[in-house]
Parts: sequence; C-alpha cells; structure tokens
Amino acid sequence: MSTEKKHIIADFPQGGHNHAICISDALAMAEKLCADNSVRLTELRRKVLELVWSSHKPLGAYDILEMLQEQRGVTAPPTVYRALDFLLAHKLIHRIESLNAYVGCASPNHLNGGQFLICKKCGTTAELDDYDLAKKIDDRAEGLGFQVLHQMIEVSGLCRDCVGDK
Repeated sequence: MSTEKKHIIADFPQGGHNHAICISDALAMAEKLCADNSVRLTELRRKVLELVWSSHKPLGAYDILEMLQEQRGVTAPPTVYRALDFLLAHKLIHRIESLNAYVGCASPNHLNGGQFLICKKCGTTAELDDYDLAKKIDDRAEGLGFQVLHQMIEVSGLCRDCVGDK
C-alpha cells in the first residue's frame, strides 16, 4: 500500500447536481488512464462507463444492457460483461457486491478496494477512499496473521436527503 495519505470523498449529490460534469470528468480520466496504460477505451467501453456514471446509483449489468439496447439496438449480454470486466480491471468502476451492481470510481488510483456509503432508501452511493481506515484494517489483519488482498467495505444507511424523509 502506498505511503501517500489519501482521503477521497465523492459526496452525495445535492439538488441541482449536474451529472454531465461527473460523466465528462470520468471520461476524461478514463481516456488519460487508458492512454497511459496503452489500452483502448473502445466506443462500447466508453458508452458503458458513461451509463455507469449517468447516476450516483449502482447499476446492474442488465440495467446497463437495457439502456444500451434502447440506444444501440440489439446488444448481447457478454458484450456488456466484457466491457464491465475491462472497466473493473482498470479501476474505472467498482462492483458493489451486496447489490451485484456497478458504480463509477471517483479515484482510479484508489487504494486496495474502497469504502462505500449506500443509501437504503434512494440507492445513491458515495465513495470514500480513506487511507487511514484501509491501513488500520491491513495492520489489524496482519497482526492476526492475515494478508489482505482486497478490501471492499459497504455501509448502508440514509443520505442527507432521505434522512428528513424518514
């Protein structure tokens, strides 16, 4: 794990939030990362990434497939899964295990996994990339003789908008 301390918090969007900026930033970051790694961000991979970033709510593979079919016509499920696998491999998206869904990565240089706050009411997800928290887990695990290979912490609760709607 890097010794550089990082605290990335992709905040919960508030009213008037402009998803176009999120999408634009994510695509620019993806293009740079792919160029730096000499891999191709194909039109399909780009489109899948754009769809994942179209909301701050995790999307399932079949949700993405349905959106693609609406825009592009017939698209086979393996095509979507291959694009998702590429985006995961290059740390451009995360898989939220508890939801079997995908969300954009706010920091492709993220730590060994990440921490996510998931609103149980509206589904909006915020990403934490807290070095201190990840390091504490690594250190504690190491003290127990366990080597952490990947961390993914999912915390469910209510976002600020839904807290008032209880």
